[in-house]
Amino acid sequence: MRTPENAQIKLKRTLSLPMLVFYGVGVTIGAGIFALIGEIVGLAGQQAPLAFLLAGIIAAATGLSYAKLAAVYPRAGGEAVFVNIGIGSFWGRVVGLGVTATAIISSAVVALAFAGYFQQLLHLPTPLITSVVILTLAGIAWFGVRESVIFAAIITLLEIGTLVVIGFMGAPNLNDIGFLAQSLNPFAVNANMVAVSTAAMIAFFAFIGFEDIENMAEETKDAHKNVPRAILLTLVITVIVYMLVALVAVTSMDQAQLAGSKAPIADLFTALTGQSGAPIAVIATIAMVNGILVQIIMASRVLYGMAQEQLVPGIFGLLDAKRQTPLFSTWFVAGLTIILAVSFPLVHLAQATSAIILFVFSLVNFSLWRIARRKDAPASLRNWQWLGLFGALISAGLLLSEALKLV
Repeated sequence: MRTPENAQIKLKRTLSLPMLVFYGVGVTIGAGIFALIGEIVGLAGQQAPLAFLLAGIIAAATGLSYAKLAAVYPRAGGEAVFVNIGIGSFWGRVVGLGVTATAIISSAVVALAFAGYFQQLLHLPTPLITSVVILTLAGIAWFGVRESVIFAAIITLLEIGTLVVIGFMGAPNLNDIGFLAQSLNPFAVNANMVAVSTAAMIAFFAFIGFEDIENMAEETKDAHKNVPRAILLTLVITVIVYMLVALVAVTSMDQAQLAGSKAPIADLFTALTGQSGAPIAVIATIAMVNGILVQIIMASRVLYGMAQEQLVPGIFGLLDAKRQTPLFSTWFVAGLTIILAVSFPLVHLAQATSAIILFVFSLVNFSLWRIARRKDAPASLRNWQWLGLFGALISAGLLLSEALKLV
């Protein structure tokens, strides 16, 4: 595989720690929480906040592995780079292509969902809507990483602001200290830990997204420090926001009604304010746009990083000379997303993405274990093999659970 002709051009380091955190929070707290909270409350009931806390702890096991590896190997291509170094080029290539595939499939699924909402406003053909939104977002991603992250940050502020407003409106309902203590107590009389554990496994997927931060490493200032910090800060912020929303949900609305709602956050807003939940539904739709954008950015960086590692053809490492963004990779991802969105039923592929992500997590954690055990291991990774092993076991267990669902 040959090196890209413009190899002297590098990705532009413009991202600060706050911008990177905005990116991480934006890709993690997406439209999912706007729908997922009802399912979690339906399973865990009053212990829904505990389910999110447990899910955050589970996610942190892998998040810490990513942070440790990112501090030593802050490169675009993230997971593919880690696994390439830890296990070998074959598995590095498999992981990189798997991550890219999940991003493209997720973008296609979200674009179709966005088209469904948009058609409530304008009756345009689905292929036209999906193609226009994907090409527009790919154009933003190509135009510049700083501009892309600022655009994503604005939407992230809108999402977080909505959830914080709901938390503020529901704060008066949180004055029952005994009820709150029971909500977070796994040994409470009414706690069904089997149901809580099941809810935590589902809630875990609301934390997926923190791993995308690593793929922005070559566009981040002082990446050795800022990428690991951004990963950990993203997880902490996400846990706090999710638990706040869950606490308000179980204290402010009938749990059975919330569990059966198709738009739980919108209905929760109505229950708290007496106002229409339509604005919340609009914000959830806008959050979908954010999800597509960050997935295009991430997938193009993975392909770029893989090209640098010679895991894919060199053309994927081609950068726009002026914009200093991945040129071929960005438009390749956009084109493939459009093809999937307009041509294939994506239900089964979408269901498989969670299994692929858990497979990637397992290999990344295993790679940390392998690297940390080597005699020439970087000093900052020595004695951290236990973290990799622990994360690998958790990820593999979740993977087995998801595989059984697909059988």
